[in-house]
Amino acid sequence: MKPINVIGLGYIGLPTALMLAANGVEVVGTDINQALVDKLNAGQLTFEENGLPELMEKASSKVKFSTVCADSGCYIIAVPTPYCADTKKIDAKYIVAAVKSVLEICSDGAIICVESTIAPGTIDEAVRPLVAASGKQVKLAHAPERVIPGNMVHELTNNSRTVGADDEETAERLVALYRTFCQSEIVTTDVKTAALSKVVENTYRDINIAFANELSRLCHFEGVDVRELVALANRHPRVNVHVPGPGVGGHCISVDPWFLVGDHPEVMTVVAASRAVNDGQPRYVFERLQAIMLTENITDFARVAFYGLTFKANVDDTRGSPGLQLFEEMQKDGICGATWYDPYVADKLVDGQVFTPDEFLANTDIVVILMPHDEIKENADALNGRVVFDTCDALGGDAGYVL
Repeated sequence: MKPINVIGLGYIGLPTALMLAANGVEVVGTDINQALVDKLNAGQLTFEENGLPELMEKASSKVKFSTVCADSGCYIIAVPTPYCADTKKIDAKYIVAAVKSVLEICSDGAIICVESTIAPGTIDEAVRPLVAASGKQVKLAHAPERVIPGNMVHELTNNSRTVGADDEETAERLVALYRTFCQSEIVTTDVKTAALSKVVENTYRDINIAFANELSRLCHFEGVDVRELVALANRHPRVNVHVPGPGVGGHCISVDPWFLVGDHPEVMTVVAASRAVNDGQPRYVFERLQAIMLTENITDFARVAFYGLTFKANVDDTRGSPGLQLFEEMQKDGICGATWYDPYVADKLVDGQVFTPDEFLANTDIVVILMPHDEIKENADALNGRVVFDTCDALGGDAGYVL
């Protein structure tokens, strides 16, 4: 039997490949990054994730890694899907490149299943023409991933899945494949509905976050504790307002809603407005910080230390993080000299970045908490004597200033 070929070995593709292999499926993982492939073949992981080392060990006899596609009966594509900054439409170049590589080697009857999050029309507009031009008789499908960094292994096993396919036979083949590790419900539908369902899930969350962020601004003006307000509102059985934060990062919630806006700007007006609120939140945090500095009679940004460069608590993923967005906002205004620290980030990403708690707190008058890592919660006493601006409720309201 031919192996399954997983293309793209990032935050989604690698755990998927390992999960399949750990459950007895022969897998070839493909990525164009030779250094990444060499590292994986040497048994070394390329990012931190709970449960991934154990999964790698269990999968080792069934998986190998390569920079070229394999002859397979099923290809799972898990490559990045950014959006174009100008048009807000999906940039499908990585999907297109992966499909072209598959079509050069695959046999008739193979399944090409896209796991990457895509706009509803991406398969029809970017993939089907490639298949038609190739003359290959392949089946197309979309099974969007639905996991979160920090809990991927658990969620791959326990979250429900949606499989979109053109015909029942293809859907059943993919359901059987995902059933090797997925213990939850697997629902089948058509390709476009599957794509839209994933984008809608993340858009819903983005809109809720935007509402919470707007409430934080309103409450600041009115002198009301936004967290108390949210807690009171959420006592209603049909209300679930999120808590505000310094912005929205990652490669899902901050990206996927743009696919809808880009394709249908005249319809997705609420989505566009929500995106504007969340993209503007780092600037709002910066403005609040400047006001706090004025109140505290602090003029030198060299006395300010920012905590958090990842986009989510207790993970090492920095893609589009609020901290990096805030750094860029400060750069626009020519502000430099501040200290930046994140216990999960080992590589230098910004000027002024330090790598130990002692360096972080040295010569610091104001600490701005941008990410609620457990480390800051467990060492809150170290902040005594300093002004604290908690933008993410890391200290449960126990700070001089909150968002």
